[in-house]
Amino acid sequence: MKNSTNGAVIIGGDFQGLGIARNLAPLDIPVIIVDTRFCIGRVSRYTDRYFSSPPLTDPEGFVDFLIRLAFEEGMKKWVLFPTSDRAVFILSKYRDRLSEYYLVPTPPWEITRLAYDKKLTHRLAEKLEIPAPITFFPQDLEELKDLVLDFPVILKPSVIANFFPVVKRKALPVRNRNELMEGYRYMSSIIPKDEIMVQEIIGGGAKNLYSFCSLFREGVVKAKIMARRLRQHPMDFGSATTFALTCEEPELERMSVRLLENIHYYGLSEVEFMFDQKDRTFKLLEINPRTWGWHTLGAKAGVNFSALLFMDMNDRSVSVDSFEKGVKWIREITDLPTVLTELIKKRMKIREYIESVRGKKELAVYSRRDPLPFVAELFLAPAMWYRRGFRS
Repeated sequence: MKNSTNGAVIIGGDFQGLGIARNLAPLDIPVIIVDTRFCIGRVSRYTDRYFSSPPLTDPEGFVDFLIRLAFEEGMKKWVLFPTSDRAVFILSKYRDRLSEYYLVPTPPWEITRLAYDKKLTHRLAEKLEIPAPITFFPQDLEELKDLVLDFPVILKPSVIANFFPVVKRKALPVRNRNELMEGYRYMSSIIPKDEIMVQEIIGGGAKNLYSFCSLFREGVVKAKIMARRLRQHPMDFGSATTFALTCEEPELERMSVRLLENIHYYGLSEVEFMFDQKDRTFKLLEINPRTWGWHTLGAKAGVNFSALLFMDMNDRSVSVDSFEKGVKWIREITDLPTVLTELIKKRMKIREYIESVRGKKELAVYSRRDPLPFVAELFLAPAMWYRRGFRS
């Protein structure tokens, strides 16, 4: 029997949820994964039980499922771990109801929505005078036509969860006004027009992507790491990081703390920035109010975010003052195809890749102590690539 009166419920059992289960192992607590389909986290030695859940597109049904699960399994005040934007939406909107049965780390909706809706995030940055890419929010085609733009630009949804599951892209690059109009019509057939953003492209590609990740409470950074996200898939306008490297950039922390403190944020978050080589400034892209895809890099660098959040939710004092720099994280199943594409396009040399994977590193899925999830992922890879729109 594990040494805990409560445990963790991880919503989503892909590599991200698997990482949470593995990082909770030192606490010796029971771990349950819920998902809508077979997932690699289900076969991990660190997962005690798995339950099939209703889809997250049915919030009421999903909340009813969680409450019923708490009753039937005798779970009292277990910690919920969301791994997707839709899960964040549900936990935040139904927080009061769920809090009767669980410990919910997601803030109330009046706070979470400022990160969930990128339009609100951008306006927050403007209010706090935090640099961000030039962005427009046209309400219709007429307003779009009147915009004075320096092409190319990108069309982005302000709410990723309403767009990405349909299109498998986080943004649409457009090279001229005809493509702009066509792309806007296409996006408005999927999401409301007031969720469409037109944004300048910050040059430099993935090598200029940075993140500040933290456990934040009452205006204080309880634990943190910073990282460069040097490879993503696809490289130009990626939907997921495939290679990250811890680094130290004090400016990222300064701006992130201003944002999180202003909205009275609690919990784990990733604040994303792009370094603009033209004016030598970091510019805010978005805030992810949950564990991020490569969060296990933290544990490898000395900051176990999942364990720290669990302890903090259970009123145990936590604080980690530093992290190791130069530690790497690799998403095996998507990083290799990304690298091959870059090699074919002659945008990377073999020796650069070899050098990038040397040294201390964390693999997203493969583990000698827990090999079955990696085996399962190899079999599931074609289906995963299809669902997520894998492309070169």
